[in-house]
Amino acid sequence: MPSFRSWSRSLLGAAACALVSLTPATASARAQAPVAAAAPPVRPALWKVADEDTTIWLFGTIHVLPEDVRWYAGPVASAFDGAQELVTEIPIDDPSESQDVLAAKSLRDDGKTLRETLSPAQRRAYDGAMASLGLPPQAFDKNDTWFAALLLTLVPLQKAGYNTESGIDAQVSARARARHMANHAFETAEYQIDLFDKLPEETQRTYLGEVVEALPTVRSDIDAMVTAWKSGDADHLAQLLNEDESDPQMRKVLITDRNVAWAKWLKERLKKPGTVFVAVGAGHLAGVGSVQDQLAAEGVASTRVQ
Repeated sequence: MPSFRSWSRSLLGAAACALVSLTPATASARAQAPVAAAAPPVRPALWKVADEDTTIWLFGTIHVLPEDVRWYAGPVASAFDGAQELVTEIPIDDPSESQDVLAAKSLRDDGKTLRETLSPAQRRAYDGAMASLGLPPQAFDKNDTWFAALLLTLVPLQKAGYNTESGIDAQVSARARARHMANHAFETAEYQIDLFDKLPEETQRTYLGEVVEALPTVRSDIDAMVTAWKSGDADHLAQLLNEDESDPQMRKVLITDRNVAWAKWLKERLKKPGTVFVAVGAGHLAGVGSVQDQLAAEGVASTRVQ
């Protein structure tokens, strides 16, 4: 039985920020989400990479969260307040770029509808999933398979009280803009979306099938991930996010290759003085092959601070 970790690992920043405004169903689901009571401060994981004149903080984000998560405190707040540069997966400015790119690249170009590409069993499961979310079965017929999978993950989460506006990526970006911090992005929105768009169709259908199968346990699965993130339990979070990948191609494209590239950039950044706060998806900083592992392979040590 595939778990919902495949969603959490591969829901990239560009898609998470852009999807909300692309479909009325998603926006409606967010508006209906219950407002939870305020929660106590949390202690998400934080790592430090440093030499004589450079400090780089590594902080893992969660793209969607309930509104009541109070995470900005302690070492994380101190690290961010003392940084001059914010490094993110994609640029923090101009979210409309993500929306425009996603809208264009998510359209099918093979002359078929999405459901025509599915086997009878896959189509029955997919139609059932759409019905369970109150969506017409043809809603994503014009879209690529990966896009339907992303949408099917966000709608139930937002109904459960999760949204991208309260996600850590959005909050970090807002704080950086308020301080006029310099921002370096590892990638562009177009590059991230291309990672999905260029996946083989068979891989995309596998991804969609896992999402459909995991829908009944979405709430408990994502709750477990958020609980691990809030407590700073990186080992458990790695198990939830990165273990038992059913498709090694997705893991390589969406996680490993990117971690390698980011680690090389971070090693180079140590040659310049200053303090840098890196905020990327928590799955990149957890488990075997993490950014920290890739830094170690480059001869650069990281230290757990919180």
